[in-house]
Amino acid sequence: MEKKIEEILKENESALHSLVVFHRATNAISRQEIQTIKKHNLTVSQFGVLEALYNKGNLRIQDLIDKLLSTSGNMTVVIRNMIRDGYIFKVPDEKDKRSFLIGLTPLGQERIEKILPEHYENIGKIFSIISQEEQETMATILRKFKL
Repeated sequence: MEKKIEEILKENESALHSLVVFHRATNAISRQEIQTIKKHNLTVSQFGVLEALYNKGNLRIQDLIDKLLSTSGNMTVVIRNMIRDGYIFKVPDEKDKRSFLIGLTPLGQERIEKILPEHYENIGKIFSIISQEEQETMATILRKFKL
């Protein structure tokens, strides 16, 4: 005999509630995080590319796609526009001639170095509503979902 919707709901009520709370929190955090990025006339994807290249050095396009959870079509457009704007460069990968490396130009490095202090302070402010210990606990819990 199949379970009724009400039974399944009751069995999973806590998990469903957790999902709703999680989504509301991520939406609120994202809205606050984006403020600094928008203030500097960048898209979230453009900022992500600049930050990744600043912190990791030159990366293959696929590495950027994987790191930023982007699609190849979207990343192609973002990269093309950022090259046009003078923030990044694209060169053949010496280790794999089929791939290209993306890196920061001096203008791109200057741009991200101007934004990062404000971005990091904003993130600190967003998470200041919970203690350092709570932040560590939250990170530990959320890592359990990493597949």
